[in-house]
Amino acid sequence: MLVLSRKVGERLVIGGNITVVISRVAGNRVTIGIEAPDDVRIVRGELKPQPEAESRSVAKAGPVDSHRPEFAVPQLAK
Repeated sequence: MLVLSRKVGERLVIGGNITVVISRVAGNRVTIGIEAPDDVRIVRGELKPQPEAESRSVAKAGPVDSHRPEFAVPQLAK
């Protein structure tokens, strides 16, 4: 993992076609902007889609609850 320090307005370029811009820093919260081609899907890490093997085992468990999201939400370690 590459760890960088950036100031507001500074950019990171990934692969030549994805740019991450630091928009705001307030306390312990950082707001970023992401510029990427339309075919690049950007998803927050906690909403990462379930791996196919996991989703098959969920399907075997029973009927799907229409209120349950399609994404895996990681549990916090105790």
